[in-house]
Amino acid sequence: TYAQLRSIAVSEAEARTELGTREMEALLILGRLSEYNDHETGLHIIRVGLYSLLVAQLLGESPERRRLLYQAAPLHDVGKIAVPESILLKPGPLAEHEREIMQQHTVVGHRILSDARSPSLQAGAEIALTHHERYDGFGYPRGLRGTDIPLFSRILSVADVFDALTSHRPYKEPWSFERALELVAAERGKQFDPTVADLFLEHRDEVRDIFLNAELKGR
Repeated sequence: TYAQLRSIAVSEAEARTELGTREMEALLILGRLSEYNDHETGLHIIRVGLYSLLVAQLLGESPERRRLLYQAAPLHDVGKIAVPESILLKPGPLAEHEREIMQQHTVVGHRILSDARSPSLQAGAEIALTHHERYDGFGYPRGLRGTDIPLFSRILSVADVFDALTSHRPYKEPWSFERALELVAAERGKQFDPTVADLFLEHRDEVRDIFLNAELKGR
């Protein structure tokens, strides 16, 4: 549930040293920087982190791996700080050259984070680069396919797309919870890792709990 996942996240944060706490604060600041241009409230990175943590638990990832994913998840779109506001906030479809600029946020995010020694930032760099890859190989920037895509990015891809669909954006109204789940099901084995998609769908009650409670906490 939402409360249990938040409790796990808080417990792990409290278990870290002062240096680790400062690092986590820096990670959250970096993540939120990417949201200022498109007027996000911070709820997106909170929900994406919790959805990702839920799936990682269901997959049986170790506490250390779950903590690493939760710390790195807010950084997935940090490269958007280099994307012009006119593109981020465009209400209609992007032109081809605008789409190419937008897609560069993956490479830019990787460049921003990749020189860091911190495991969290290294994981963030990998996620930033590969979270728009598709399971069928038609994603970007490298066209990776299947399990060639890092597991963290396969998890975050579902969480990120689901949350984007159910959120307001300059170019769209929010989808209903059920409609967004239908897309996850339709993209199973195409855009999304089928195992990750299946877990997300099978545990829709926990997903709904995160969605509703994160919304309420943000009001």
